[in-house]
Amino acid sequence: MELDREQNGVPRSRQDRSSLLVLGSLAFAVGMTSGLVGAVFRLVLDGADRFRGTVIDWAHGKQIAGFALVIGISAIATALASWLVRKFAPGAKGSGIPDVEAVLRGEQPQAPPIMIPVKFLGGVLAMGAGLALGREGPTVQMGAGIGHLIGAAFRRDQDDLKALLAAGAGAGLATAFNAPLAGAVFVLEELVRRFDTRITLTTLCASGSAIGVARLLLGHEPDFQVEPLPHPGFGTVPIFIVLGAVIGLVGVAYNRTILGALAAAEQLGRWWSGDVRAALVGAAVGLLAWFGPGLVGGGDAITQQMLAGGVSIMVVVYVFLLRFVLGPVSYAAETPGGLFAPMLVLGAQIGLVLGTFFCRWFPDLGERPAAFAVVGMAAFFTAVVRSPVTGIILVTEMTGSFTLLLPMLLACFAAMIVPTLLLNAPIYDALARPGAKGSRGSPQERSEPPFA
Repeated sequence: MELDREQNGVPRSRQDRSSLLVLGSLAFAVGMTSGLVGAVFRLVLDGADRFRGTVIDWAHGKQIAGFALVIGISAIATALASWLVRKFAPGAKGSGIPDVEAVLRGEQPQAPPIMIPVKFLGGVLAMGAGLALGREGPTVQMGAGIGHLIGAAFRRDQDDLKALLAAGAGAGLATAFNAPLAGAVFVLEELVRRFDTRITLTTLCASGSAIGVARLLLGHEPDFQVEPLPHPGFGTVPIFIVLGAVIGLVGVAYNRTILGALAAAEQLGRWWSGDVRAALVGAAVGLLAWFGPGLVGGGDAITQQMLAGGVSIMVVVYVFLLRFVLGPVSYAAETPGGLFAPMLVLGAQIGLVLGTFFCRWFPDLGERPAAFAVVGMAAFFTAVVRSPVTGIILVTEMTGSFTLLLPMLLACFAAMIVPTLLLNAPIYDALARPGAKGSRGSPQERSEPPFA
């Protein structure tokens, strides 16, 4: 006699075990496909960044004509990305992570397959133009779309479709940052917000197979190179808690800045279409790129500079203030692009600045500013997204800094409690509410997905 499946997804019957094996096989295919698409996306973005730098270098020799060319290319590329989204796949705008969460909660249907090429091409155009957006948003949404597409092709039921969609999303994040564990944990902590055996198995399988494919194209090295850092002493405990608390406050301000930029863009929509607004953002980014090519884009090179050290504090503060505004303005263009990579830049900058002062004030502790920059990345991610475990694992995998787990825990605790006490909603909860102009409310309002 067949036995029912337990609520946590553990298979009890022979039929359930067979279904789980099929699901695992499909998750493997989802991971490989998502890893390939995500890796190619990263390579194309790298090529677009190099092309932008080459064009700017060449244009500097053409004076006024070159100046107009750089601004014009950036404006046209951003407007074209906006047009592609508006014309063919409105669900492809922005990060896409709130959309994936909404599909998993049953609040909206999955976007049609055309979303995948639109997200890819639109992301390349927008980020290639220099907008301060992250590659992880497109790879997560494309991976989720691939998971749903493969599940539908094999006529899986709704539970399996959601499991494969979540697995594809995790594979997309894993590929974006060469961080397989972070991809799997992100699904459980942020997307479904519960432990489910079937989703866990499919996500682990998809993330692992995605990284296996992606590393054939991208290599095995962590995204950021960090010198070996010693284990912090016990005396640093209050310092890292203070660091996290300060970053928590900055995270609240950043969330409000993103929502404010979106609200301002909506107001401008009364006079200008979305494509015109996107072109204006692109033109502004092109203007900035003309004077400072290294200031635009996702910001990985800036993060690497922060981790390497040797940068003037005044320069770091100036770049931080500029990027603090550039990220939300870029996101308000409503082209494909995520929030993670720009957040990591800001976190590393805050950590480096505060860490430099802490090291000067408490030289006997023997700490290095680079350690604070690494911890700052995880803490700022936590303050904005409110997913501390994902943030800690993501930064650890990206930097290889396993000796900093304890200070990351302390800083992320403080970075999470401050915005929670201030009733500032996590950024994806705030973005999920249509027409939201500010905080959505208490983080306790986060709803659980209605599927087992």
